[in-house]
Amino acid sequence: MSTTHLADPPAATPGDTSFFGHPKMLASLFSVEMWERFSFYGMQGILLYYMYFTAAQGGLEIEQGLAAGLVGAYGGGVYLSTILGAWLADRIFGSERVLFGSAILIMAGHVALALVPGIPGLIAGLVLVGVGSGGLKANATALVGSLYGEKDERRDAGFSIFYMGINAGALIGPLVTGWLQESRGFHWGFGAAAVGMAVGLVIYALGRKKLPEEAHRVPNPLPAAERTRYGLVFAGIAAIVAALLLTGTVNAENLAMSMAYAAIGASVLYFALIFSSKKVNAAERGRVAAFIPLYIASAAFWALFQQQFTFIAVYSEEKLDRNLLGWEITAAWIQSINPVFIIIFAGVMAALWTRLGHKQPGSALKFSIGLFVMGLAFLAFIPLAGEGKTPLLALVGILFLFTLAELFLSPIGLSVTTKLAPKAFHTQMVALFFLSVSLGTTLAGILSGLYNPDDELPYFIGVGGTAMLIAVGLAAASPAIKKLMGGVR
Repeated sequence: MSTTHLADPPAATPGDTSFFGHPKMLASLFSVEMWERFSFYGMQGILLYYMYFTAAQGGLEIEQGLAAGLVGAYGGGVYLSTILGAWLADRIFGSERVLFGSAILIMAGHVALALVPGIPGLIAGLVLVGVGSGGLKANATALVGSLYGEKDERRDAGFSIFYMGINAGALIGPLVTGWLQESRGFHWGFGAAAVGMAVGLVIYALGRKKLPEEAHRVPNPLPAAERTRYGLVFAGIAAIVAALLLTGTVNAENLAMSMAYAAIGASVLYFALIFSSKKVNAAERGRVAAFIPLYIASAAFWALFQQQFTFIAVYSEEKLDRNLLGWEITAAWIQSINPVFIIIFAGVMAALWTRLGHKQPGSALKFSIGLFVMGLAFLAFIPLAGEGKTPLLALVGILFLFTLAELFLSPIGLSVTTKLAPKAFHTQMVALFFLSVSLGTTLAGILSGLYNPDDELPYFIGVGGTAMLIAVGLAAASPAIKKLMGGVR
């Protein structure tokens, strides 16, 4: 499963400043990711409510704790599927074609959610969106990383700009689908997500031919003689998954935990594969070793951050005073608060990293700060525990801490992954980072099931405190991690 470097340095050299000081290709990737996030977060903003609301409210009446776990498992599955998307790009189709095909799958999934009623529509929609989103994310991120040289100081800033595009879509999506869900019903909201993805697909299709030749190249083509063997392997995996589902070994109740085990198993396999590969030299192995503590910190971070779609979604519906100047906003709109802050501050952070240049903190220390602030955000719920509604402004403040933590870790995680990746595992190293997101997202669903509204303090102290302890440990280890990075910041 090894692969060669995703692409040689593209035509857009480090001197290309045609898109706000960054390579022109960043604009195309910015656009498709923005519309994909519009559809993804627009759908996810109302997904949990669709699952546990009563039939009279247009929902499927799934038990609330189970629904939260399923949302976490679905989110974990999205990031787990990045492995398939990365492999298909490196071995068969190339990143650009996988990205385009994945966008089509995403649109089809939203159409299924909009038009097919009940559980069948839910299953079909989530599978298509999950697989499609995984294929799109790994390849879009890898292509962004390929725009910059290893020591180009604009790299973190470029990922922050790319991340701002992601959050522009994440901002608008829940606003549109949340309003449609309350005024017209859930299926209208899902339909809006489908339309958004269609818009992004059309815009991207019009610019595909303008992308550099390297974006269409297959880095490590799979020989024709091996295609049958790999086809049988994939068919065998599909048969095993089908058997586990049909026999009830994996079911709705244990799906989240099964997804977590799958993410851990896949991660261990990937690390072993990279360390044992003859195409990876000693310096690259050291960099991969430096990535392991970052992987753990990333999984811990996402286990808290992704609770926006589980614990905080329920909290917003049931305990939050959503009155804004005499008007009660829909619970789904709370999902747009974080993207508002991202849009405001992503540019500030990008400018900060650019201005600091080589004086900016190393990646490990940035990870530590992000995880510490994320833990602090959960401790900030402590004064709000108990009877009564939570003021809207208080939750806005907590979500600001979410945003600050995210800006220190998420775009930096994407950036450092592409910097630490061995040449033979470039795209698949990005998939490995998304495996940490998969594990964390799945844990976000599992952890939210531990929240007890009648006894809130243990949850906030346990979750927040654990994150802060991991952050302190990572900060203490940052000098050793920096040494293993071999000059990469």
